[in-house]
Amino acid sequence: MINLGLDDFLISALKEDIGTGDITTESCVPASAVSHGFFKAKAEGVVCGVDVLRRVFALIDPAVKVTVLVEDGGRVKKGDIIAEIEGASRSILTGERVSLNLLQHMSGIATATAEASASVVGTKARIADTRKTTPGLRVLEKYAVKTGGGSNHRFNLSDGVLIKDNHIVAAGGIRNAVEAVRNNIPHTLKIEVETETMEQVKEALDAVADIIMLDNMTVPQMKEAVDFIAGRAKTEASGNMGERDLRQVAETGVDIISIGALTHTVRALDISLKFAE
Repeated sequence: MINLGLDDFLISALKEDIGTGDITTESCVPASAVSHGFFKAKAEGVVCGVDVLRRVFALIDPAVKVTVLVEDGGRVKKGDIIAEIEGASRSILTGERVSLNLLQHMSGIATATAEASASVVGTKARIADTRKTTPGLRVLEKYAVKTGGGSNHRFNLSDGVLIKDNHIVAAGGIRNAVEAVRNNIPHTLKIEVETETMEQVKEALDAVADIIMLDNMTVPQMKEAVDFIAGRAKTEASGNMGERDLRQVAETGVDIISIGALTHTVRALDISLKFAE
């Protein structure tokens, strides 16, 4: 279940879409009209966002009834009915676009994550997201990744330590950065360091980093780094992973493969809302 403390966001999205009123619907659809509709999958994928679908219509008109037939995480093929909706036609039409946008987007993320996860089955690698999310949608997008069988990286800058290339430059090196961080954080937090070369990998390991990110490395470079680290730190492959052969990456022995494309360039799952004649 999603934490539906997202009403402020959904209300904002509805205000953005409705403006001062749904002029088309209010002009041609009688206030007394009632409709029965179906949210139908037009492609194969993993459903995600049905709680948001319910909530959008609850905010517009609590009398609208949404009956979910496929819960989050369920797989659908083209033609499958995900949910039915019944109520005032005006209310349904007014909420149609926002509900579909979110359902399609979240289902697209869940589908892409499921495909990525399937490609590394049999290895120890886990698929994870990043902070490359749509502003305001991070909670929903990361929920969709989990629904698709992936793992969440940190949610925000206060959620964990990740020393990246610019931190390293500003701090005067990996060791300086790690030692400074260790002196300023609770002992319960792990420290991750981004590396691009074997020299940096060795420096991060010497500094006793908990997780070493292998950024934009070739498969042979990743394999060399993983073998050198030999379990003394967790390893994470990163850098345009959405364009890489994930199976090859996973077979280097990395623990985590983080993919920004799961959220920032994902293709929405095609879903439509059709009224019964």
